Amino acid sequence: MTNSASFPGNSRSKLKERTLLFRYLAEINIIFGAWYLQWRITHSINFDALWLSIPLLLAEIYCYFGSVIFVIGLWRPLVRQVKSFDQMTPPFPKSDWPNVDVFVTCYNEPLEIVEQTAKAALAIDYPPTKLRVYLLDDGDSADMRAMTQRLCIEDLQSSLLQQQAEQILTEHSAMVARLEQLENLTPRAQAAEQWLQDSLSEQATSSDKTTAELLKSLRQFILWLAPHSQTLQERLTSERVTLEEAIHQKELELVELARFRYIARPKPIGVPHHAKAGNLNYAIFSGETFGDFILTLDADHIPKPQIIKRILPYFYTYNLFSGKYEYNQVAFVQSRQDFYNLPTGDPFGHKANLFYGPFQQGKDGMNAAFYTGTNAMLRREALVSVGLQYFADEFAKDEKRLDEFELIGGISSNSITEDMNTAMRLHSAGWKSIYHNEILAEGLAPDDLSSTLKQRLRWAQGTIQVLVKENPLTKPGLTFWQRLQYFKTMYGYFSGFASLIFISCPIIYFFTGIIPLNTYGYDFALHFLPAFIMNRLTLLAATWGISARENWRSEQYAIALFPLFIQAIYSVISGKKIKFQVTPKQHQHGIYIWLLWPQITAFVLNILGILWSLYLFLIGQLDSPWIRLMNTGWAIYNLSLLWAIIRASFWQPQ
Repeated sequence: MTNSASFPGNSRSKLKERTLLFRYLAEINIIFGAWYLQWRITHSINFDALWLSIPLLLAEIYCYFGSVIFVIGLWRPLVRQVKSFDQMTPPFPKSDWPNVDVFVTCYNEPLEIVEQTAKAALAIDYPPTKLRVYLLDDGDSADMRAMTQRLCIEDLQSSLLQQQAEQILTEHSAMVARLEQLENLTPRAQAAEQWLQDSLSEQATSSDKTTAELLKSLRQFILWLAPHSQTLQERLTSERVTLEEAIHQKELELVELARFRYIARPKPIGVPHHAKAGNLNYAIFSGETFGDFILTLDADHIPKPQIIKRILPYFYTYNLFSGKYEYNQVAFVQSRQDFYNLPTGDPFGHKANLFYGPFQQGKDGMNAAFYTGTNAMLRREALVSVGLQYFADEFAKDEKRLDEFELIGGISSNSITEDMNTAMRLHSAGWKSIYHNEILAEGLAPDDLSSTLKQRLRWAQGTIQVLVKENPLTKPGLTFWQRLQYFKTMYGYFSGFASLIFISCPIIYFFTGIIPLNTYGYDFALHFLPAFIMNRLTLLAATWGISARENWRSEQYAIALFPLFIQAIYSVISGKKIKFQVTPKQHQHGIYIWLLWPQITAFVLNILGILWSLYLFLIGQLDSPWIRLMNTGWAIYNLSLLWAIIRASFWQPQ
């Protein structure tokens, strides 16, 4: 479907299948959830243990509002189709195709990984004179520089560029030959003009009446011709200048065939560098890049040859009145992320079909698709105009930040999740976004727990930073739906506190006998079960087509990462300095069970609580068996959630 060119126009969109079913279930889910909460607030609070019952009620209220935001965010998921750039109707003239810069960002990644990405970027199917690949090496590595030079030479020796060079040289030679002809004609033109001048001056002295009349007529013709045309010498001069400019342009094209280039920015001591954001911004404002569009790739994300042609059509609209393609208001197009190194079972939950499926499609339906840092194309004009406005605002507050001009001018440096913050700024300035649900590049996912936790912590910290510094609920320029989509992502990271309460309640009961509800009987089942079942059915409709294993793994990590989410919030709220940490691209050997001491503690206590209940049953001292059974089931559910990350701590790749 994605590659089909059989539909009219160049792109089209429709609602995702089963959206209507999802909406019906979502409405019932919201009603049943509200009914359950009303019962919880008015009939179930254990006033003898308010210190436990109130936190549990607040956690349930938090989850209810989270589910409401969740279903509203998925209300209008879009599925898009687009024709490739070379299949557009009417055809887009190749001479007018835009220049595209490919930015491959790296810091300390292994050379062979970056080289693989660079080679794939150079193999992108796009006219070589309109494609530039830049290695943005923030580590300023001599090996990276040497690799860039080697690959650049290999690229110049490729058959594609050799043919292009021969064509340029042929055109250049023809122009040079024409210029030589013009230079040879110049003396003759000067002689002819001198003869005319001499002939006109002879008119006054000539005694031959016929000759005098002829010269008089010639003089009148020249005087009549002068206002309508240049002299021969002027015409020759004008053509020579034009040819010299064209020859110079061809020489530049020959030089520009060296299309793989290396950029390493200076990093003066004492000046903030802003990590990846600063690296990208230096390339944008350094004067070394000039493409109309910028394709950003992480060092490990290998692009497919068709990536540019599949994304570019979204940036243009055909004007029927002028008969030309014109820029629209799309600032960036984000394609989906995928990974080529995921092991069987995906122990770290990296498979992101939920986010790069229903979530991004739902955001796209509300013009709020997220930019996620790689596999995306951005319009340079949008980045520069919005970036400069934010730089001006920062400079107005602190004139000392002038030295940071090249670092904060385009991509946002206000957060370590610079991608999401940049998208929010573009949206608030009135630009639009597109999510293109096609795999156009594949990268490396972390395959050890240490690297995975580093990556997830950075995401959480950066998202909370954006909430603190540029709250979407109060940010001017955003629509209501855009505010909702950005806030939904930020809201989700506060789930760590709710998860801690849910995991603690059965443990507290096992060892103290205290329960947060005053009843677990028929009344509880009547209100809880319908709400729980509708919640699961709604989730099933929203994630239709995604494997149950993947959905379960997502749920496991959403709960099991509760200490990390709490740590992220504390680190931002406390004002602790947060540094951007690059996710390692190679396996980090080791067993990381010590990183999970909160999860291990909760796991062990749940098991001890179940064993204690079993012991009481065996000796015949089990009081309140129904309540004990309910909490045992709750504990088993918590164990199944925590086990995923505990197992990942000692998992080793083959």
